[in-house]
Amino acid sequence: MTNYLDELSEVQREAVTCTEGPSLVIASAGSGKTRVLTYRIAHLLTLGVKPWSVLALTFTNKAAREMKERIARIVGHETAAKLWMGTFHSIFAKILRNEAELLGYSKNFTIYDTTDSKNLIAQIIKELKLDVQVYKPGEILSRISIAKNNLITPQAYAQNASIVSQDISSRKGEIHRIYTLYSQRCQKASAMDFDDLLLNTNILFRDFPDVLQKYQNKFRYILVDEYQDTNFSQYLIVKKLSESHRNLCVVGDDAQSIYSFRGAKIENILNFQNDYKDYKLFKLEQNYRSTQTIVNAANSVIAKNQRQIPKVAYSSNEVGEPIKLIKAFTDQEEGFLVASEIVSLVHQAHCSYSDIAILYRTNAQSRIFEETLRKRNIPYRIYGSLSFYQRKEIKDLIAYIRLTVNPNDDEAFNRVVNYPARGIGDTTMEHLQALANQLGLSLWQTVGELGKHNGGVKPAAAKKLEEFRNLIVSFQQKLYTMDAYEAVHTIVNSSGMLTDLKSDKSQEGISRLQNIDEMLNGIREFIESRKEEGFEETVTLVDYLENVALLTDQDTDKEGDTKCVSVMTVHSAKGLEFDYVFLTGLEDNLFPSTLNVKSPEDLEEERRLFYVALTRAAKRAYITYAQTRYRWGSPTHCTPSRFIKEIDSEYIDVPFDEGDHGNIAERPYSKGQSFSGFTSQSSALAAPSYTKPNQQVPTTPKNTRDISPEAITVGMSVYHAKFGEGVVESIEGAGPNRKALVNFNLVGSKNLLLKFANLKQLE
Repeated sequence: MTNYLDELSEVQREAVTCTEGPSLVIASAGSGKTRVLTYRIAHLLTLGVKPWSVLALTFTNKAAREMKERIARIVGHETAAKLWMGTFHSIFAKILRNEAELLGYSKNFTIYDTTDSKNLIAQIIKELKLDVQVYKPGEILSRISIAKNNLITPQAYAQNASIVSQDISSRKGEIHRIYTLYSQRCQKASAMDFDDLLLNTNILFRDFPDVLQKYQNKFRYILVDEYQDTNFSQYLIVKKLSESHRNLCVVGDDAQSIYSFRGAKIENILNFQNDYKDYKLFKLEQNYRSTQTIVNAANSVIAKNQRQIPKVAYSSNEVGEPIKLIKAFTDQEEGFLVASEIVSLVHQAHCSYSDIAILYRTNAQSRIFEETLRKRNIPYRIYGSLSFYQRKEIKDLIAYIRLTVNPNDDEAFNRVVNYPARGIGDTTMEHLQALANQLGLSLWQTVGELGKHNGGVKPAAAKKLEEFRNLIVSFQQKLYTMDAYEAVHTIVNSSGMLTDLKSDKSQEGISRLQNIDEMLNGIREFIESRKEEGFEETVTLVDYLENVALLTDQDTDKEGDTKCVSVMTVHSAKGLEFDYVFLTGLEDNLFPSTLNVKSPEDLEEERRLFYVALTRAAKRAYITYAQTRYRWGSPTHCTPSRFIKEIDSEYIDVPFDEGDHGNIAERPYSKGQSFSGFTSQSSALAAPSYTKPNQQVPTTPKNTRDISPEAITVGMSVYHAKFGEGVVESIEGAGPNRKALVNFNLVGSKNLLLKFANLKQLE
């Protein structure tokens, strides 16, 4: 493709072709942000810039994959593959793998997820004999996370009188000790949590200027997607890396900054002009997604915010229908009315269920809609769930894998040392942990020292620990001689997990066994996909673990689950679009949430959240609210959200009997909180599994014939066992390196290495 610039508007083209110096691209909702970012990178490559000198940072693996595929269509897959493109965490993990030993970590360090971190903190709280009702692991982890994202190390935390004073006043004066021990245990286990990937990268660049200079020289051009979502730690890394060449391009929308609870700082994008005085500003204000009515309605709401970069979004699409306001007497009726409207859309407007989304402010609101949708036989899915990887049997198996890759992983060791039961009890583990603390070793290393220091561990228990150690050693011996599937299959059988799961004949036991089977299927698919993408080395457990650890909520959604209504929080909907969107629960105290409106700044973020929700809709938006909603078992009167009133009346269809629209009371703000007073977020409620009727799966057509990779040509209709039918769009390379870009009917475009793809020709 040589005419890619012709596909851009004038302002998009300017943002793409102005490659030198710092640039800020403000991209309104639906304005083609991804296209601009993608084409800017492609343009750099067509100008002769070396792909490995380009660093592109995203917030999801899915976004990185999609952009790389688009770039590949312009410059070729071989060139695109050499880009340093991925999520902040995956890119920094890659850097840290190369430099980990400078910081005292193994190159094969483990990446702890939230559950691992909570378990370790809970253990430390127990060892310190602290009240678990006061020192709740989730809250403590949240505070540690915010400290890390603000680059406050354990030492700095303990020395900060203000922070410690605040902890003492909240009856949590020992947090600094917990943070210190947590950090020490992670280091000893050669493990990092997600926040450490950012913190340690900052420490690496601070303490090793030569390493910083190496990466500054390497990355001539740096591009950042969704810049409004960056936290202080991410901001500082980007600022450091771009100091040498100063070719930094950030893309984002301050009006869509909705992740302050994760540490995101809107100031990063608002103050870009202060950091880079010679910056160039590009405003993408045309919305290609939504009707004029939806865009104008969103503008009328977001205009109420004070802290923002001035812009006026507009649409050249059809005017469209006004936003429909639906009033329900109860939350149950709200669910019924939404379901009825969906049935009407499908049968009268002839839209697909996949064109429809139900959005809500909190996870707890999903129950009513799930129950109602099930009653009306409307297929749906809960979007953004990682529940599969949180199931006990899956966590157990992953712990075995982690321990095989990194035997110093104490969290993994603790989880499986007595699963299946081996007679290694809590008392034994308490003695072993105490000895490990005394010797300054990991649990794994301490087991190897029991012949010299028994630490109170009885001989019989020591023998059982040694047998467990030998079991893991046998797995380690196969780490690089077997692929990930073979290795995990061995672990499942030899560990005793399979026997244990098969012994449970209950429905729950059968389900657990099916989950293990599904995980093995997933590993097999992962290996095959890596082969098809051109990864010629053996796909090891290390590769698989990295893939699992860096998964995001959105990344786990299966692209084939398309024929259903999407049900999700507004936060999960960020970056998505649907023809028809239901914004539910629009009541004060719910949206905006009283819990999250403690200052004018907080209210502005809630308003930005509403703006994001409204702009997910392409054809029509619906706003619903209930007059009565159950809270803690009692019916409570609800006031319509102030955001309904803020929509210009020209763009909303208010029922003639609606008396609340113009009388929404404003509520006072409470005093904002500083860092020292931050609070933890409530954990999301576990969502039930989504239904999957009418799921599309490839069926083997009768009219196929075998064809050699060399005989495949552009335009040929082909069949793939996993992806179904498709058409070859382009081919590059020769011999064993021959690749094809195939557009499949069910899953979209895939880049396949032909020698592994096993395509068949459709006749």
